[in-house]
Amino acid sequence: MATLGLSKVFILDKYFTELQKFWETEKKLQDASSSNEAVHLQRRLLSLSSELVTLRNHLHVGGQSGGGQAQPSASPQPAVPPRAPLLLPPLQPPPPPPEVRWRGGSGAGDVDDLVHLRGPLTEDAIVRALQTRFYQNKFYTSVGPIVVAINAYGDAANALTPAAARAQRPELTRLVRDAVRHQADSGCPQAIILSGVSGSGKTYASMVLLRRLFDAAGGGPETDAFKHLAAAFTVLRALGTAATRANAHSTRIGHFIEVQVTDGALYRTKIHCYFLDQTRVVRPPAGERNYHVFYHMLAGLAADERARLHLDGLTSSDLRYLAPALPARPRADAPDEDAARFQAWRGCLGVLGIPFLDVVRVLAAVLLLGNLVFVESSDGGAEVGDDATLAAVSALLGVGAAALARGLATRSAARGRVRAPATAAAASLARDSLAKALYCRTVATIVRRANSLKRPGSTLGTLSSDSNESVHQDAASRRASTAGSGARGRAGARSMAVLNDAVRHATDGFVGILDMFGFEDAAPSRLEHLCTNLCAETMQHFYNTHVFKSSAESCREEGVTGALEVEYADNVPCIDLLSSLRSGLLAALDAECAARGSAEQYVARVRAAHPRLGDARPPHPRRFTVRHYAGEVVYDAADFLEANRDAVPDDLLAVFDTRACEFGFATHLFGAELKALASAGGPAGSAFRASPTAAGGASGGSTLTQDFHTRLDNLLRTLVHARPHFVRCLRANATETPVLFDRATVASQVRALQILETVQLMANGFPHRMRFRAFCGRYCGLGARGKDTAADSGEASCARVLRVATAAAPPPSHSPAAIRWAIGKRHVFLSEGMRQVLERMRRARRQAAARCIQTAWRRHRAMCPDAPVRPRPAPIAGTPPPDSKCDPALVKKTCSLFGLDLERPPPLPPSRAYTVSNGVKLGYPQQRTVATDWDEAGVRLRAGEAVLALGAASRGRVSVQVGGRTVSVPHSLLSPPRASRPAPPPPPPP
Repeated sequence: MATLGLSKVFILDKYFTELQKFWETEKKLQDASSSNEAVHLQRRLLSLSSELVTLRNHLHVGGQSGGGQAQPSASPQPAVPPRAPLLLPPLQPPPPPPEVRWRGGSGAGDVDDLVHLRGPLTEDAIVRALQTRFYQNKFYTSVGPIVVAINAYGDAANALTPAAARAQRPELTRLVRDAVRHQADSGCPQAIILSGVSGSGKTYASMVLLRRLFDAAGGGPETDAFKHLAAAFTVLRALGTAATRANAHSTRIGHFIEVQVTDGALYRTKIHCYFLDQTRVVRPPAGERNYHVFYHMLAGLAADERARLHLDGLTSSDLRYLAPALPARPRADAPDEDAARFQAWRGCLGVLGIPFLDVVRVLAAVLLLGNLVFVESSDGGAEVGDDATLAAVSALLGVGAAALARGLATRSAARGRVRAPATAAAASLARDSLAKALYCRTVATIVRRANSLKRPGSTLGTLSSDSNESVHQDAASRRASTAGSGARGRAGARSMAVLNDAVRHATDGFVGILDMFGFEDAAPSRLEHLCTNLCAETMQHFYNTHVFKSSAESCREEGVTGALEVEYADNVPCIDLLSSLRSGLLAALDAECAARGSAEQYVARVRAAHPRLGDARPPHPRRFTVRHYAGEVVYDAADFLEANRDAVPDDLLAVFDTRACEFGFATHLFGAELKALASAGGPAGSAFRASPTAAGGASGGSTLTQDFHTRLDNLLRTLVHARPHFVRCLRANATETPVLFDRATVASQVRALQILETVQLMANGFPHRMRFRAFCGRYCGLGARGKDTAADSGEASCARVLRVATAAAPPPSHSPAAIRWAIGKRHVFLSEGMRQVLERMRRARRQAAARCIQTAWRRHRAMCPDAPVRPRPAPIAGTPPPDSKCDPALVKKTCSLFGLDLERPPPLPPSRAYTVSNGVKLGYPQQRTVATDWDEAGVRLRAGEAVLALGAASRGRVSVQVGGRTVSVPHSLLSPPRASRPAPPPPPPP
């Protein structure tokens, strides 16, 4: 994939300079909506024209022209070059080509890479190839370095956690290994980005990727880091997954998993969460359900626990927040499965060190808050209609019933000097805002606790960040770290600054897995859906920029002619329609919230700014239509303003003051707000955000959409500096039927994700580019012998290697992918076919070199069996305790700084060629005993079985020989070897 710095070609700010270029080159339209319609109408025409051109080239109707090297030419080039490559003759006889097998065959099901798909490249051909592979149980297909994954709904009972993602997916494994290798070679951060509509299997694929990442660089699933991460995702899945119309297990929380890697080994992980759908807690959409954790809790609590939580005798039908709206969404899981998952969720809370009772008390209070009803009193205020429910909620939250009723039903004014009764509607809104605040902040607390186990440095201002880790306070903390008084203070500050810079530099490299919201079309959609679809649009634009735009701009900048410029649908007009600072829909919503307007006034405002904004069918004063990259969506603005404010009154939060609340966990949830209230002298009639902000502190001035923009910008700032790897996810059908391929559903997603355009670019264009020095450093061994290609890393050396590789490439009958390359001013431009040829030759050359080295070493050992060998060092004796006493506080601070655990010793290095038992050093091979039963990858070991340990394998594993096979098993599976002490000499004869 292209590696050009995105600071020049990727601008995703609120002004979108791409839109200004669009206005300069195209006819000016009335608004962004009409330009988006024009782009949509051109899409089918461009697709049909490209199909006709490829048909003409395939049938040899027109003249063919092409070549291995693109030379400067003034003649116009065809829009789609022919697929049969013309190979340049080498300057000297090349070495015999390696015996390689292309990922292609005679049938569509044999094509593992769509780049090698035979025949005309059309949308129908791609769908047919995917369908053929689908019914062969091949759900993952490559498009060069990009992976296309199809959700077959064959594993409906999967818990969507790393521990449950045990499937072996070679394409995803290859993607993870490439990311780890690129990070180790270049030190550049890597990001694996999953995209697709809701229900396309992004979460499952992300869990498989995460598990493969731990297998490649983290020591496997037996490490503590993996167990903590699996427990965190088990807890978060229940809290952030709900049944929607499109997906029975829809993830409503976006995740960016940041895995810090150093020297090819994983050492820290962090989860960044993006929570937008908090309105579902109090008001699930019609035909959908609330979050899974509530149903799991009702099914899994014991009788005494239900009584303690005031849920005895209550079912989902008795709780207003869970009462299904007609038509109701079918149950996602059976009651027995709900109970089993609740027990697993409960155990994972214990793994994370989170008190189970604290969390379920908050969840039970949220459910009972929904049954709290307010009625109008005689004086126009609000009164609680059910004292028993009020008493239950107040007991669960550890506050007084009278204080809770007063916080819900009264409001402060005149800076706290006057208290006025609230209406029943206002009290109901305050009740719902409290329920949302309790739920969102509980999720944020769990995420912070999970991240505190393995905390990396970060600059992402997300829900998972602490206040001292946010972007907004990063500069302040740096200034504070360099402040000091006197020479000693300045010297100490400089030392700490050097240490902080060193720690930040050590955590620069990471491999990230991004599982963000997928595009969805609810009926009708709310503000949360508008934000999620904007996020999907942004990720689609990020893909377009990396794959299409950067390649074309690089070829133009370096004067490379003959490069294929794929016509793709640019969704910048739609993004500007939604997020422009001047006239975007979200900016208009913030202005309407500041003016305390209504939903009708907001819709009228956006229609005035965008006259051709789509109308709902049938017309409605509070609804409008937006044409997204994946289709039209009708939005209902009835709850836009209230959801955007996302406010909870300060009178209500004052109830949880430490002097009045006996439930410390509830007080902790509102710690920043309570501190602000204490400094202000008490409630003053203001409001705070119900959900935690990106800054992490107490904020009442920002709105939900403003905070969403901050989070999205921080995420993009991280992705821009990383090397992306893309996984394009598709859903096989719209009904979640297992192993059913619906051509119409898949074709619409292929069109929306522009997979056809991607295949065309990979097959006939120059999607890859490398600088001369980097190219020679990687492929210098492929040049002619006697030529020092590595020392001469210029244009001539690159051309020499490319000519050798071109001559060694398989003939066109093996694969229709073009074998093309071009030399630019600073880069070498490669087609996907050329890149694969180079990688295969490099792999063959490395294998031949390894065989040569092994042969030489074995010959040396055979001819010189008595050659002197360095003596093995004697075992190190125990070190006596030091005479001087150490400061335990200093040791604790040092261990905390570098992430060390005081409770357990550091692990032994897994790569050493011996073990120590009873003070005796034992070399390999060793006889070991299996401690517990183990079954993985078709190998089954039983407890007590004797195996032969051959040596250390990857991190945390040992290679053992079982039944003539060599397998890798965890260290903890085998009992330690026992060294037998030599028997004492017999006593002398009398």
